[in-house]
Amino acid sequence: MSAAESSLLFLGTGTSVGVPVIGCTCDVCCSADPRNNRTRSSVLFSYGTTALLVDSGPDLREQALREKITSIDAVLYTHSHLDHVVGFDELRAFCWGKREPLPLYGTAACIGVLKGMFGWAFHADNTHSGYVKPDPCPVTSLFHIGGFTITPLPVEHGTVETVGYLFETDAGFRTAYLPDVKRIPPETMALLGNLDVLVIDALRDAPHSTHLSVGEALEISRSLAPRRTLLTHISHDLDHAELSARLPDGVEVACDGLRVQLA
Repeated sequence: MSAAESSLLFLGTGTSVGVPVIGCTCDVCCSADPRNNRTRSSVLFSYGTTALLVDSGPDLREQALREKITSIDAVLYTHSHLDHVVGFDELRAFCWGKREPLPLYGTAACIGVLKGMFGWAFHADNTHSGYVKPDPCPVTSLFHIGGFTITPLPVEHGTVETVGYLFETDAGFRTAYLPDVKRIPPETMALLGNLDVLVIDALRDAPHSTHLSVGEALEISRSLAPRRTLLTHISHDLDHAELSARLPDGVEVACDGLRVQLA
């Protein structure tokens, strides 16, 4: 990738239990279609030499090995649910050989949970060269990393404070990442105009109390009219090929390993 190129890499596109689901023998869990193998939701935004990981779920090691990721510059957290944070210890591999700490961006509440779960990393006595050296960066407004301008996008997702992120390149390409959401408040919707790419939660067809259904995600996509919509955080209730066949133009099902150029 040249210094001017940017991309979005889907590391995982599954819900909290992943797909296949342990012990399940449904058609999707037993499918031979590799697109139905979904690790827990996470993405990597890249701009030139800058690589930004969004969430460190339980499959981070597998995802990083699969995609040959050897370096990240920061981690952005959407919220503190286990399927988005418990791969934290795998971040050690991205801290080896570095003296500077690894920036971790998220809401103050999310960073507080990380400190409670992984106190050893945040402790002042953490001087071992093999440990994660976190630099907590609470987010309240837009910030800049590399060639990205990033805006936190507050959304409703159960009772836990949750954000998505709007990534804008220096060239003005706009991508919104909203993997866990049930409702988008009006003030957040107002930030989502003129999107090139919308990545949005679409758990299943049936309604869910804390996630968007496919129909609800499509309604938001129609309202925002992005140039391209990609569905993520998908359960074993949805087969990739079957769902893809009934989506409108401009809407696609994301899959693990999919790379989207942001230009």
